[in-house]
Amino acid sequence: MKALRDALDSVHPYFEKGAILEKAYPVYEALDTFLYTPGETTHGLTHVRDGIDLKRMMSMVVFALVPVTLFGMWNVGYQATEAVEKMTAAGIDIDYDWHHQLFQAIGFGYDASDHVANFVLGAIFFLPMYIVTMFVGGHIELVFSVLRGHEINEGFLVTGLLFPLTLPASIPLWQVALGIAFGVIVAKEVFGGTGRNFLNVALTSRAFLYFAYAGQISGDKVWTAVDGFSGATALGQMAIAEQDAVGSLASVDYVWGAQEPITWMSAFIGTIQGCVGETSALLCLVGAGILIACGVGSWKIMTGVIGGVVATSLLLNAVGSETNPMFAVPFYWHLAIGGLAFGLVYMATDPVSASMTETGKWLYGGLIGFMTVLIRVINPAFPEGIMLAILFGNVFAPLIDYFVVQWNVSRRKARYATA
Repeated sequence: MKALRDALDSVHPYFEKGAILEKAYPVYEALDTFLYTPGETTHGLTHVRDGIDLKRMMSMVVFALVPVTLFGMWNVGYQATEAVEKMTAAGIDIDYDWHHQLFQAIGFGYDASDHVANFVLGAIFFLPMYIVTMFVGGHIELVFSVLRGHEINEGFLVTGLLFPLTLPASIPLWQVALGIAFGVIVAKEVFGGTGRNFLNVALTSRAFLYFAYAGQISGDKVWTAVDGFSGATALGQMAIAEQDAVGSLASVDYVWGAQEPITWMSAFIGTIQGCVGETSALLCLVGAGILIACGVGSWKIMTGVIGGVVATSLLLNAVGSETNPMFAVPFYWHLAIGGLAFGLVYMATDPVSASMTETGKWLYGGLIGFMTVLIRVINPAFPEGIMLAILFGNVFAPLIDYFVVQWNVSRRKARYATA
């Protein structure tokens, strides 16, 4: 390691200001700080609030994402294998795409009880999505860093992993490239880069795909990585279920739909259809524990989201509806299905786009929880609400912080005026 450190130090003068490779300094700095802790300190007047730096913070978020990523790959393979077994048993011809052809070429077969095979098949779908995201988004960040003379920040390591985890495994790779390009440029770079974006970049990328290419990111045929297999997510099943079936969720704990019933426990563990990394509320809880223990994720925002979901669900349960079965969905189902757990742990707590005041974090989280359930229940066109709810919260976060600060100022003025 000393030899590598010496080699990097020896070429450093070539990248300094005025040197021949000055324009390429962001590339050198990115490699150096990726391998080692930055050797420079902040100059000038500073206000030190914490010993953690950006590299360590982003590394901890990536570490907290590992459980849901590994499980997501396994579940993609598991759902696809189960679909292949069902279609084969029914005598339905299957059009295997290149993912499945590669899977078969390396010697694996379709057996849902073979966990290694499930993981390999899921990895064949997920890794190309991740590689495309990192390649396209990373090069865009590189171009902007060189043009501005800024350093390449570690923030994209998180965005580059979050984005593919919010997508169905069957999405075309060119749409993955287009989505991350839109998110990085429009939601981040036009506002100045890392630390200046007021919208979550990964969610902005997904929202663009959701509205531009709805056929590849919503509906019944995109959630299982097998061509021709149709199956709705738990939220999709609830939206089309009979009123009595959904109304009985509190007592029998399953969702009736065109498919086999989904139990609450299977939804909580994550062995259901959905986006790659969003199905397991259990492993999202593990990630939440890691982020809270490291001081990276705000437990106040997470608790605020849960509180907003519970309060809004109970209110709508009490109101009821004879035509909309979503009114009857209990709060504990909302917490276990869709991307709510994933969103409240990894995206609502984004330190850049979330509220920064301590009181504001409660209000911000509560707003997201309220909007999530409201979108899911009131608007049948959007069975999943966490994505739009977080982006809505991002927009209002500065306003929330502003009013919290003004309220504190007014409170202090009143206190000192009577002293």
